[in-house]
Amino acid sequence: MATRSLNKALLIGNLTRDPELRYTPQGTAVCTFSLATNRTWTPSDGGEQQEATEFHRLVAWAKLAEICAQILYKGRRVFVEGRLQTLEWTDTEGRQRNVTEVVIDNMIALGAPKGSSEAGAEDYTAAMPVAVEPVAEEVQPKKKAKAEKADEEEKVAVDDIPF
Repeated sequence: MATRSLNKALLIGNLTRDPELRYTPQGTAVCTFSLATNRTWTPSDGGEQQEATEFHRLVAWAKLAEICAQILYKGRRVFVEGRLQTLEWTDTEGRQRNVTEVVIDNMIALGAPKGSSEAGAEDYTAAMPVAVEPVAEEVQPKKKAKAEKADEEEKVAVDDIPF
């Protein structure tokens, strides 16, 4: 019996390029993009603060790939969760090549959606993740009506408070 192991990667960073969506010959969506993560530290000898940036290659498959291609863009902050995978091959010149990538199975887009002009939207939504699951078009009007009704009820309730 084999012992259990763990291959898990959790990253928060900014996209370095727009996602690229392709489809396999079987019709499965695959989305690739890059993520930059930063770290800062102060050397033990008390020198100036140092900073380093790491770049990560990310791959999403199936429905998650389509969602990533739809809502992510260069510069957007994102949280991803997945596993590390190393690919090995021989290039056309006969050299052995390899690359390590993160195959993601969960993604939360952080920050403001593309084209958002709200002042301070980046700060506000960084604490409030953007939903990654698409909403069916026929469901949206119902949710909008419910939200408007809830807003009206909240206004009445606040106005009725005597203090």
